[in-house]
Amino acid sequence: MPVKRWRIFVFLFTLTSINYIDRVALSVAAKPLSEAFHIGTVEMGYLFSSFIWGYFACLILWGLAADRWGTRTANAAGMAIFSLATIATGFCWNFSSVLVSRLVMGAGEASSFPTGGKIIREWIPASERAFAAASLNGGSYAGPAVGAVIVAAIVSLTGWRGGFIATGLFGFVWLAAWLLIYRKPEEARFLNDQERAFILATRDGARTHLEETSAAGPKIGVLSLLGNLSMWGLLLTQGCTSYSQFLFLTWLPSYLAAARHLTIMKTGLFTALPYAVCVVLGVILGRLSDMALDHNSLHKGRRRLLIVAALILASVIFALPFANSIWLIEAIISLSLTGVSTAITLNIALTNDLLAEAGQAGKATGLLITGGAFFAILAPIVTGYIVAFTGSFSSAFVLAGVILFIGMVSCLTLTRGGIADPRQAGRSRLADRQARA
Repeated sequence: MPVKRWRIFVFLFTLTSINYIDRVALSVAAKPLSEAFHIGTVEMGYLFSSFIWGYFACLILWGLAADRWGTRTANAAGMAIFSLATIATGFCWNFSSVLVSRLVMGAGEASSFPTGGKIIREWIPASERAFAAASLNGGSYAGPAVGAVIVAAIVSLTGWRGGFIATGLFGFVWLAAWLLIYRKPEEARFLNDQERAFILATRDGARTHLEETSAAGPKIGVLSLLGNLSMWGLLLTQGCTSYSQFLFLTWLPSYLAAARHLTIMKTGLFTALPYAVCVVLGVILGRLSDMALDHNSLHKGRRRLLIVAALILASVIFALPFANSIWLIEAIISLSLTGVSTAITLNIALTNDLLAEAGQAGKATGLLITGGAFFAILAPIVTGYIVAFTGSFSSAFVLAGVILFIGMVSCLTLTRGGIADPRQAGRSRLADRQARA
């Protein structure tokens, strides 16, 4: 892979890294913040969930914005909004003000995955898509790995307010680099003519029968996407996987502190370790999946089988209630997070594999992440109630395992056809039958 194209992978990785550093800041600072504002377990569950409310509401809007105004503008606006909101959290004075700042932060962060999915379709050849998606999604695990340690250190030295202000400033450093460097491949000054021609010629792979029949037809809209069974299968799979992702993201530091009675600094370190392992393994598995699937398998949607395998790995979460050693707990969480990360990565790539029109990637990815966000909203709240009523996290982990199993079934049975306008289904029925063969 040429060095110049690696800039795009770095942008995708750091985009979601900063996104998730801002998210994990509240999880790490939860104890001192809750003591300052007298916030209980159930209320903290709602606070953990609050940024996802704004996130959920704006995902499709950001997807539409990316398709209309381009990824450069949409990404810049989103980064500016959520970085300012994170800084504002450091100046909050009660529960309600923290809630509002997190809502705004979530609305801004909703830009990252829809624009990231569109960047992948604009820049990346089909044979490299899983690795690109792994870079995008890997940042969402690198962020907590780095952020848990950094925020814990800042909170220990300066208090919880300093943690939010510092993490918010990271976003503006990224924003300056983005505006200076990023353009679409047709316009990027850092590409030579040969590499530009290669990207434009290979990013969509060979045209499939589905693409050929849809090229002359009407553009796919949001309602048309929702009329497709495979899109619903992708949404449900994303949701079931995201439930575990956000259970760990929001409650893992509190779980470690409660189970092992750790200090804030040690909680940050033991939170970071599983995420660090997950980043390395997730990127490797994403690249291996690209190597394991040939061109025909990609266009037949065979990536779904690897998603199911990843969800089986993630289901080791069932064993967490029976672990006593901190190192066994860390090992189980690392494996489960790796499975979750890989499944989400491959689900993003599968969406692009099945999507007929490249120009609709922003909307499709926005819908996909909306499916994940719906379940993500529930994870912190449901966990808060379970812990409040049972006094432990065991039932919360079992429930997450059951939801992962539902995701396996959804992926295996519902994502078996291409995503095109339903009005063109008759012309692509033969291709769909061949894809299921």
